[in-house]
Amino acid sequence: MEHRIIKEDNLFLFSSHSGDISQEHAQGYGLFTKDTRFLSEYRISTTDVPFYLLHSAADQNYKGKLIYTNREVRHGDAHILRADSVLWTRQRWIYQDVFYETIEFDNRGVEHAEFEMHVDLAADFLDMFAVRGYEHGNRGEMRQPDIQPREVTFRYTGSDQVKRATKIVFDQAPVQSKIVDEDRMVVRSVFHVRLPAGQTCVFRIAIQPEIEDGSVKQAIAPKTDQEALAELESSYETWRNSCVQVESDNEQFDEWIHRSIQDIRVLLTDLGHGWFPVAGTPIYAVPFGRDSIIAAIQTLIMNPSIARSTLLTLADYPGTKIDPWRDEQPGKILHEIRYGELANTNTIPHTPYYGTIDATPLFLVLLAEYVEWTGDQSIVTQLLPQVEGAINWIFQYGDRDQDFYVEYYQESSKGIANQGWKDSGDSVRHADGRFAEAPIALIEVQGYVYDAFQKLAVLFEHMGRIEQARKLSQFAQQLRQKFQQDFWCDSLDFPPVALDKEKQPVGTVTSNPGHALWSGIYREEQAKRVAEVLTGPLMFSGYGIRTMASSEVPYNPASYHNGSVWPHDNSLIALGMKKYGLHAQANTVIEGLFRAAKSFEYRRLPELFCGFDFEQGDPVPYPVACSPQAWAAGTAPVLLQTMLGLFPSCLQRKIYLNPQLIKGVNNLRIRNLRIHNGTLAINVERSTADGAVKCVVLENTTGLDVVLMNGCIHR
Repeated sequence: MEHRIIKEDNLFLFSSHSGDISQEHAQGYGLFTKDTRFLSEYRISTTDVPFYLLHSAADQNYKGKLIYTNREVRHGDAHILRADSVLWTRQRWIYQDVFYETIEFDNRGVEHAEFEMHVDLAADFLDMFAVRGYEHGNRGEMRQPDIQPREVTFRYTGSDQVKRATKIVFDQAPVQSKIVDEDRMVVRSVFHVRLPAGQTCVFRIAIQPEIEDGSVKQAIAPKTDQEALAELESSYETWRNSCVQVESDNEQFDEWIHRSIQDIRVLLTDLGHGWFPVAGTPIYAVPFGRDSIIAAIQTLIMNPSIARSTLLTLADYPGTKIDPWRDEQPGKILHEIRYGELANTNTIPHTPYYGTIDATPLFLVLLAEYVEWTGDQSIVTQLLPQVEGAINWIFQYGDRDQDFYVEYYQESSKGIANQGWKDSGDSVRHADGRFAEAPIALIEVQGYVYDAFQKLAVLFEHMGRIEQARKLSQFAQQLRQKFQQDFWCDSLDFPPVALDKEKQPVGTVTSNPGHALWSGIYREEQAKRVAEVLTGPLMFSGYGIRTMASSEVPYNPASYHNGSVWPHDNSLIALGMKKYGLHAQANTVIEGLFRAAKSFEYRRLPELFCGFDFEQGDPVPYPVACSPQAWAAGTAPVLLQTMLGLFPSCLQRKIYLNPQLIKGVNNLRIRNLRIHNGTLAINVERSTADGAVKCVVLENTTGLDVVLMNGCIHR
């Protein structure tokens, strides 16, 4: 990757591969929190002795490491300093809203080394939307930097009247600090480095954003850097121990799962109810509805506490009124929250913004799934007002024309036109390339509604809410019957992506119908046909299912939504295939994504990648894909669930298992699988003699019965 990201809670650093931040870079590098860039320049350089980069890593997410060494220094014919004599190491991490960096020079040579180190600093306090070029509003007042012997502070009063500051503290005083660029208010702090042969010297820097409203509370440098690092590493160890433990006979597969566990942790933020997954770095490190919900569903097998925190967090922000500016209606689940200057001044509607058609039914799906995994019915009682509000929104506002289908229509002038997960402006296209006109009923959303109502009906009946259960179940069955007729193109022998405003099918072959496999809304023969097409040559690249078939007019393998491969999209489709008993097709998808993951740095699947064929070489990265990204990180665990055929039902007091191992994995041991009131440990092994898969329960403290299945979950 050309960049490096480290993050902890609400603070993250987005830098170049070499570790620096510069306003000269168009990528939008910086130190960010609360949708504001608190550091726009952070470059460390040397005079007299030139260095070059040897190593750059941020694989642990919460800390990074950079190693440089020097080039030869000569004066005429005389050696001043031999090449590779001095090692320069930069280690950095984030803890409790403070960014720490330790800079160490180690002279391994025989000559004395002496040079200056320059630390260039600036803070422009730009809103994230302005950094990315999406939106610009009125600017506030930037003050002159406050330069003290061991501190530099940048201050800004925004047009929202919020005072923001960035404080930089050095552990030793520089020789001097002064402004070297008046226009950009760049401060250069100069340190003199004297390094005899065999000696080392260390500099330490702590940088903290400050906001006057108290949302960033910790005092600067509350601990020594090593104390902070030790506590940070301890918190990661605690996290790993709380998650499912996976060990197989394929080291690369294990690395893939462990990478997901690590990446999910770095994307978690506590907004008052425990760890909640933000959508992704660097652009979307904020609460999302759809993205966070899907990530929570994907990670139920990893750690179900994420789902609980996600439900409680989103329940704090239900729509309460009709507000076209924010695409808000009562009971609707939010799409996105922003916290910066542009949101505070109402320049953008993200306070929060509600322009998503799928977050509301998915919220209900997550609730029901969480109860099936944990048996925690108390959360249903706790969130009953929000649950009933979401149900009412589906009936009253989601289905505006009362035709059983939930549709979207953009009302906000600065909102999103396409409000499903494929939310780019060109993502819903007719076969001739025309854009579909709203109101648009997406195929996957009808599946989400069906699934939500089916699951809630079972849950409500179990809780004694019989009439409510009957109403939801009846609607779900009517929706299913109508869907199976309207959402099928005979000319394609495949479902359309949507119905347009005239109720005409948008007849392009896309991946969207695969989500309806997950929801279970198809007849069995329809499901088989959908799976056949999705794993066929026009849709399956060898690395995953494309968002659009290569035969379609709008297809472009480098398009955001019209030919690329999205791991999360594939993961839900594969889970749906498994539910229909289509094991071979599900394994085809898993094997493709695993093949792709092995080609990316750290075995990390990005948000998306281009949809070029496998035969053309390694997967081609999409240039601005978020990485790490929540539902991409959630892909590996939900595919693990798919391999296991694992479907807990605390309401039935059973755990259903139907394992099928992918190629290259012949033994798989799972421990600390948290279900109901305990944990489950199993071993799955493929026989070398006949290829049969055997599953052995090693431990079961859940209080539920384990049922080994043949066939499908959807009945």
